[in-house]
Amino acid sequence: MYFKRKELEKFRSFKGPLIDVRSPSEYYKGHMPNSINIPLFNNDERSIIGTIYKKEGRKKAVIEGLKFFEKKMEFLLDNLFLNIDSYKTIPDINNNELFIRIYCSRGGMRSQSISWLLEKYKLNPITLKGGYKTYRKWILDCFSKKWNIIIIGGKTGSGKTRLLSLLEKYKYQTIDLEGFACHRGSTFGGLGMREQPTNEQFENKIAEKLYSFQTINNIFVEAESANIGKCKIPHEFFNQMKKSRRIEILRSESNRLDELINTYSVFKKEELKDSVQRIKKRLGPQRTKIALESIDEEKWDLVCRSVLDYYDRCYEYEKVGKENITLLDLTDKNYDEKIIELLNNIL
Repeated sequence: MYFKRKELEKFRSFKGPLIDVRSPSEYYKGHMPNSINIPLFNNDERSIIGTIYKKEGRKKAVIEGLKFFEKKMEFLLDNLFLNIDSYKTIPDINNNELFIRIYCSRGGMRSQSISWLLEKYKLNPITLKGGYKTYRKWILDCFSKKWNIIIIGGKTGSGKTRLLSLLEKYKYQTIDLEGFACHRGSTFGGLGMREQPTNEQFENKIAEKLYSFQTINNIFVEAESANIGKCKIPHEFFNQMKKSRRIEILRSESNRLDELINTYSVFKKEELKDSVQRIKKRLGPQRTKIALESIDEEKWDLVCRSVLDYYDRCYEYEKVGKENITLLDLTDKNYDEKIIELLNNIL
């Protein structure tokens, strides 16, 4: 069975394993969430076939591809059946309605070959016409849609991420950009985080979450610069963020220092010192010296104070020209349901 691009959502809705048969390098760059990579060709084999295609034409490339395919049929089947069998153990799934959803780059010979192989075993393979390319078009279309965004702003240490988590706990629509990027957005942002995804996969994660929302409802997003570590927020979505209503968290310096100490004092001293060194030109020699010495002496209050002024100046600069700002004073407040009440009062 083959589906046109307009039926992508139908393809996604079928119950059963989602198999990405592209090479590992293609999969790493970006893939459909929850897909399993069972590559028809590894990176080297794909490169060889691509070279033959350029130099000798499609026919020779197809023949070479079939040779690779023939040698690894048993291996591919073992991997496919392993994932199919594990899916059959999931409760509430009728095995007669179990489909094996398959996609490659453009819905061509790679996905068709795996589909043919599974059909020989009386299974129900479905390939996505247009493949991952179709999916990416769907992803990019998402960012041009109009979304009702509310930005959660505030200085470093004001607890923006904690408020976002609290909102999600109470079933509000939220986008955790830093969570998707595996980075907190500052020079210290990568500490304790997993490897950042590729920018393409970062976009995939954002769009998937957006498509899960009711577009008429508010979507809460933490204020960010265009880049979060090496991940770049999609341009059209970022433009919407810049023009959106903004709720500014106010907290005392003492509250903010406590927040930063709780977040960063758990990390290794060398990691913290490396982060300080990356902004030493902007901190200046005196504050850099204080920060480095205070890390060694575990004087976390001094460490945080030495960098807080720099980040506050950056934040004030970034906020210039912002309009439609509503203040939310959370000084000495616990992050619980009472904050949700305060927030609802100003929405």
